[in-house]
Amino acid sequence: MREIDRSKPVLVTGANGYVASWLVRYLLEDGLTVHATVRDPGNQKKVGHLQKIDAETPGTLKLFKADLLQEGAFDAPMAGCELVYHTASPFIIRVKDPQKELVDPALKGTRNVLEAANRVDSVKRVVLTTSVAAIFGDNADMADAGLTAFTEEQWNTSSSLEHQPYSYSKRVAEEEAWKIADTQDRWDLVCINPALVMGPSLANASDSTSITTILQLTNGSMRPGAPALTMGVVDVRDVAVAHVKAGFTPAAKGRHIAVSEAVSMLEMAGMIREKFGDKYPL
Repeated sequence: MREIDRSKPVLVTGANGYVASWLVRYLLEDGLTVHATVRDPGNQKKVGHLQKIDAETPGTLKLFKADLLQEGAFDAPMAGCELVYHTASPFIIRVKDPQKELVDPALKGTRNVLEAANRVDSVKRVVLTTSVAAIFGDNADMADAGLTAFTEEQWNTSSSLEHQPYSYSKRVAEEEAWKIADTQDRWDLVCINPALVMGPSLANASDSTSITTILQLTNGSMRPGAPALTMGVVDVRDVAVAHVKAGFTPAAKGRHIAVSEAVSMLEMAGMIREKFGDKYPL
């Protein structure tokens, strides 16, 4: 049970990301001071939307440059923070080098942030953005385990560097987080495990597969037919609220699946058509 002092700054890593941008917005709307790490604070295309939110809300935004793979990069941004949100991790599916593009940023980045939490005495809680991909890889996992539903008790055992490397990266990163958290008792760890995150983007530029998926549905590339895929989905704003609650609810602990409903690709296209008609080549 750790009470967070709302007068202290809050750290958000990867603050210009899809989920993180909404999280920063809600924190600033609540009047908090947010230490936001990004790769390049001078890149207006990447951070301009955060500065706009800062100008329109009562909170205070402070941008910091930090590289996930650089040891010690998060010590200065974390100084004075009791609450740390580690959201920075790539969400890309098509990669040439899974180790370099997915696993290293997820695993080493998590390690660097949490080792900084061990060094910065003010930290009381870390909220980690992970994924349902850390819980399961293939649908066959459910049948193999004799389950009818997944819970926070399960871990993905089928993904690897060669098979579904993105899912593998989420599992090893979250496993590392719990391993580090278990070695100390000054700060606690809470994990948010969302399904496919959908909804409006605050950022002007994003590499998120969530955005790519919607673009593929609307730009005509799936017009001949969408894959027969059904996925758990959740609104990006709900995921951001879940992060806020995970940070400021003293009794919060453990892992938390965030899923609204299961939707097929065809059903997604139907939802878009219902709202926009024939505006897009669905």
